[in-house]
Amino acid sequence: MSTFNRPSDASLRPCHAAALSSVPAGLASRRAFLRQSTQAVAATALAAVYRPGYTAERNTLKIALIGCGGRGTGAAANALRTQGPTQLWAMADAFEDRLNSSLKTLSEQFPAQVAVPAERRFTGLDGFKRAMDAVDAGDVVLLATPPAFRPMHLEYAVQKGRHVFMEKSFAVDAPGVRRVLKAGERAVEKNVKVAGGLMWRHDLARRAVIDRIHAGEIGELVLLRTYRMHGAVGFTPKRTGQSELAHQIANYNNFTWLNGSFFVDWLIHNIDICCWAKNALPVTAQGMGGRQTRTEPDQLFDQYFVEYAFADGTRLLAQGRHINKCYSIFSDFAHGTRGSAVIMESLASPKPRLYAGHAQTRANETWRYSGPEPDPYQVEQDLFFAAIREDKPYNETERCAHAVMVAILGRMASESGQMIDYGDALASNLELAPGLDEFTLDSKAPVEPDVQGRYPIAMPGQTKVI
Repeated sequence: MSTFNRPSDASLRPCHAAALSSVPAGLASRRAFLRQSTQAVAATALAAVYRPGYTAERNTLKIALIGCGGRGTGAAANALRTQGPTQLWAMADAFEDRLNSSLKTLSEQFPAQVAVPAERRFTGLDGFKRAMDAVDAGDVVLLATPPAFRPMHLEYAVQKGRHVFMEKSFAVDAPGVRRVLKAGERAVEKNVKVAGGLMWRHDLARRAVIDRIHAGEIGELVLLRTYRMHGAVGFTPKRTGQSELAHQIANYNNFTWLNGSFFVDWLIHNIDICCWAKNALPVTAQGMGGRQTRTEPDQLFDQYFVEYAFADGTRLLAQGRHINKCYSIFSDFAHGTRGSAVIMESLASPKPRLYAGHAQTRANETWRYSGPEPDPYQVEQDLFFAAIREDKPYNETERCAHAVMVAILGRMASESGQMIDYGDALASNLELAPGLDEFTLDSKAPVEPDVQGRYPIAMPGQTKVI
């Protein structure tokens, strides 16, 4: 958000060691923080991109793409479409074939803006440093590797003075979240802009319905529900000659240390939207999850259910499932004392809408979004690049870090079977991949298969998460 301001009150700053040991006392501050950041965007950030007569500076911004999978390639395409001259200058990925595929796609789409000769294509786990070094301070890096690598990549980019777009998820464990928060503080000090890939925050339709929720049109919120349920996540068997670590990185969606779990990496958008609607972060979570039908030899639960509690007693119920031939839904709902809201619904109608009372029927519908719907993936890059060119404050780090921490809290609760406090979770020193900063593709993987080729799976009642 181009007008996102870091709170000046020291009580709003994240505490990295003690974290949020007194979560209820700090909740009002975080609620105010969430509300202020939302209002700032609504008031001025979108105007910075869409105001009549806007002309970007003529200085070319060079881009380094770190992580060349589908999301990284998409982010690069959006970046190259922003106003003002841009050039894809360097690329890095763990795997050469993925880098080459991304380069081919982007070169075909943007032949005049892609200039990545062989000497600026970097592979291996240390390639990110060389790609970032290939651009200058004040240029842009796009971080789209598996989430486990996000904290150290963000740290390096901020240290080098590169502006950062970081795709979700932003960490996989509490130590990683604290590293992200600290890097975000350093970015503010160095005037480095940081954008996060929670694109629904920049979706005009979602913003419109949440503005109405915040205005009290459905009364005080008492319940939020969110769902991400669809077919099974795929798994690719290990190739001949492939190292165990390379195999896991290539299948990062299947390993908790790399993507934080299905619940974290796939439901973070929904969880963030619900916290935005509530203008608060939950104080506790309890839940359940398991593996009922999945046969792939990975670490994935195929179902999750988490109940989050806010300080005022409001509940957020989050369901995640990836099992074939089952009911599918990707939706968020809010229930208040005077009515309800469909924030997003993948079935029937995707338009956000409000209802008088609690019956979600055509007769009870009081409002339905009908405005413009620009691509939020593009809008998030437009806002980010506009902030760079106009040198406006722009730092989404804190909100992104807390969003992923709420998702990690849900995973912790489900995989342990315990009631977990947000402050205790954020203060946890449990790392899913100790020593990750020193890894090469030949390093020993953080988890290893047993003699049957199966990987360790969390067991509620036994797994330690803090």
